[in-house]
Amino acid sequence: MCGVIGYVGSKPCARLIFDGLKRLEYRGYDSAGIAVLDHGKIDLVKAEGKLVHLEPRLVELPGGATMGMGHTRWATHGAPTARNAHPHLHGDLVIIHNGIIENYRELKEQLIKSGVEFKSDTDTEVVLHQLHADLDRKGDLKTAIMETVKHLRGAYAIGIIHARDPGKIYVVKQGSPVVLGAGNGENFFGSDALALLPHTNRAVFLMDGEFACLTADSIDVWDFSGKPVRRDPQVLNWSAASADKQGFKHYMLKEIHEQPAVMSSMLSRLVDLKSNSFVDKETGIDALDLGRVKNVAIVACGTAHYAGQIGRYMIEEFVRLPANVELASEFRYRNPCIDSSTLLIAVSQSGETADTLACVKHASERGCQVMSVCNVRFSSIPRASDAVLYMEAGPEVGVASTKAFTAMVLSFYILSLAIGEKMGRMGPQAHARLEKSFDAMRRLPSLVDRAVNAAGVIEEISHKIYESQNMLFIGRGASFPVATEGALKLKEISYIHAEGYAGGELKHGPIALVDRHMPVVSIAPRDSQYEKMISNIEEVCARQGRIIGVGDLEDDRFRSICEHYIPCPQVDDDHLQAILSVIPLQLLAYYAADMRGTDVDQPRNLAKSVTVE
Repeated sequence: MCGVIGYVGSKPCARLIFDGLKRLEYRGYDSAGIAVLDHGKIDLVKAEGKLVHLEPRLVELPGGATMGMGHTRWATHGAPTARNAHPHLHGDLVIIHNGIIENYRELKEQLIKSGVEFKSDTDTEVVLHQLHADLDRKGDLKTAIMETVKHLRGAYAIGIIHARDPGKIYVVKQGSPVVLGAGNGENFFGSDALALLPHTNRAVFLMDGEFACLTADSIDVWDFSGKPVRRDPQVLNWSAASADKQGFKHYMLKEIHEQPAVMSSMLSRLVDLKSNSFVDKETGIDALDLGRVKNVAIVACGTAHYAGQIGRYMIEEFVRLPANVELASEFRYRNPCIDSSTLLIAVSQSGETADTLACVKHASERGCQVMSVCNVRFSSIPRASDAVLYMEAGPEVGVASTKAFTAMVLSFYILSLAIGEKMGRMGPQAHARLEKSFDAMRRLPSLVDRAVNAAGVIEEISHKIYESQNMLFIGRGASFPVATEGALKLKEISYIHAEGYAGGELKHGPIALVDRHMPVVSIAPRDSQYEKMISNIEEVCARQGRIIGVGDLEDDRFRSICEHYIPCPQVDDDHLQAILSVIPLQLLAYYAADMRGTDVDQPRNLAKSVTVE
């Protein structure tokens, strides 16, 4: 959610910080601000709305300031106004904050009783005044921070500058993501490594319950009790160029077109296609005690949840163990039946999704083994897991996930096959099934490339439907989660109301919505449920629904009942077909949104990394 960045060094920093905030825009925000310290004085500028409204105010900041910090706010407590925007300043102390302080009301009441007057509606200002009070009592900022964190409940990544302690920025972490960037004669912090990549690829990742002091020449880390922590920088394998648009109109379109390369890279790392074997160290399963596993629980949110639904089909077929897919935001609160025989698989692109991270901690406390499928190395969820499969799909900047979704599905495919083979649960036809799967994986990158290159046909179809107010998406088997994911993509970025349903469920209610005005995107690959799916589509035709078909290029039968038809490459594997079938839906959503003039990469009200529950 909120984006934070800070700098201390020798360079003029206002523009540097602003450019860092630009690189964090994808996280979602509704106001922004920057504070700098120069010659013992703190200056700050804030603005409601996008960074374009903040940029003209940079001239109000001293041009020679060489330390400061900036923030893009996604409103939680208080309206998205300049008054509630960060940074927050009181006296000589200024802070920024990503996260939620759960007990802010009781702290605020105590502070008001002591005479504090609040200028905003935020929970962050409570931290500011609590820290200011503790600083008055303790006398030095480091000790005051250790006192303040004793009062706070919730998730927070906090940046702190004190005018009477020049040349130092303090950074505090509990629950919310923060990364420190180690430079030469300069140091940084940010909510995401993407903001730091133009300056350094050496990162120090704070753990929960730690805080750091950054100067131009040093990074010191302590735990909340004040005990020093040794933390060496990690070298990140992402480049600044990998987070640029590289000539594409939007990040989302670039990331759709990156999918063939992502599939190829993942396969070369996770699978040995020469020997038809899996690389256990990269898949992560060598870190698991598979003999304990009797059931699987998959937890995720949004797009990752739909990938998990496809993963369930794979696990149950290849591993032959019961698998449940849970919304992470609901999982902990229903007292789930999990124990040491449960393998919990947590799925998150960012590795920082707050609800999913909470599930990981809950499952670990119950004795479960935890495996995570993530894209970002050194993030919180992998660090809390027993085993990790890293997708390594590269930075995904568009809020609406595309390449991460297909990478998640491929991860589940490889993971399910590898576990099934390792546990010997694939039955007497295991060898033949594995041979078929390896052959399908060899073909996958080129087929994904063909799917992406059908963009022209899809753009033309988008011209016919982009003014629609409502749409339905239907599919069966693995194409059902594909349908729900396609509907999510469309509603996220075009703001067209869309819902995904299992094809067989239409007649149990949703078919009441079908008339000659209703576009119905129907996914019907040549899979094991093809005949039943065609019957469901015929039911829509009988109600004059407008069918937009996604199917085999040579399927004249399906094509004949469609108003519009999107040919999609086919692979002889129902599970991998889901990767191919979703790509036309990503492109359909993209072109519809672009034609409607919405903010494709930063849709309203959404954040890329949801770091609060």
